[in-house]
Amino acid sequence: MILYLHGFRSSPSSAKARMMADALTGRRDSGSWHCPQLPASPAQAMALCEALIERHLDSAANEPLTVIGSSLGGYYATCLAEKRRCRAVVLNPVVHAARDLATQVGEHTQYHSEEPFAFLPEYVDELARMAVGRPADPQRYFLLAATGDEVLDWREMAQWYAGSHGRIIQGSDHGISDFEQWLPEVLGFVLEPRLHS
Repeated sequence: MILYLHGFRSSPSSAKARMMADALTGRRDSGSWHCPQLPASPAQAMALCEALIERHLDSAANEPLTVIGSSLGGYYATCLAEKRRCRAVVLNPVVHAARDLATQVGEHTQYHSEEPFAFLPEYVDELARMAVGRPADPQRYFLLAATGDEVLDWREMAQWYAGSHGRIIQGSDHGISDFEQWLPEVLGFVLEPRLHS
């Protein structure tokens, strides 16, 4: 199972999610693909992910789990990977979610639908409660961090995920608008355990 988690205000319609879906669709070695629309509540988002994973484990116990997350989705992916001891790809991930998302309390619209939603103060507390710390086994992670990220500090990402696979991208931006260039490396990491199973 490959579970893709989008970032704050984003959706399964994001460019990176669509590129990953297109690259994996129809590949027998990729297993099942899931990219849900995540609720604004971090606790509800994690509950949704856990339910998807449990349903998958009930139906395909031998298929490895890999979680991919962008920005806030990278924080969620890390929480899940630490709990499930699975592999994760993190794309310009939020490292200190409660700190960074505290500035986002209020009303917002989604990037791909103009759908309004509220990010409530209690959601910051939910983010703080789910924090897991640095990865216990960085070798289970693949990090893409862009030095041109205009939202988050790539140095924090590099330090947090020190020892992981991946690369620091010179330039680019928070959305990794040149993601297509790095897609083969990401796919290589995602599909590698499946090739030997």
